[in-house]
Amino acid sequence: MTYIIAQPCVDVMDRSCVEECPVDCIYEGKRSLYIHPDECVDCGACEPACPTEAIFYEDDLPDEWEGYYDANVAFFDDLGSPGGAAALGPQDFDPKFVADLPPQNQD
Repeated sequence: MTYIIAQPCVDVMDRSCVEECPVDCIYEGKRSLYIHPDECVDCGACEPACPTEAIFYEDDLPDEWEGYYDANVAFFDDLGSPGGAAALGPQDFDPKFVADLPPQNQD
């Protein structure tokens, strides 16, 4: 099991969760953040740190955002397991599901 970052993070990417993650498993895409499913230790530190309430335990992901589970997994298809987000840095892509979304969270 792992945590999933859903729609409220798209185009916001506050990064408070990144600061709280003790294992550096939250990676930055072009429009959203993604939690590496194999690197996450399920500590839950990221969830309360998120000001947009975008982080959900896998089993608690709302049905309306179930596509974010596959998007989270797809983000790492080519990256594999780099062993830490800080060393890798921001990536200039998102999975198709996120990349194809219209602009989000624009107040």
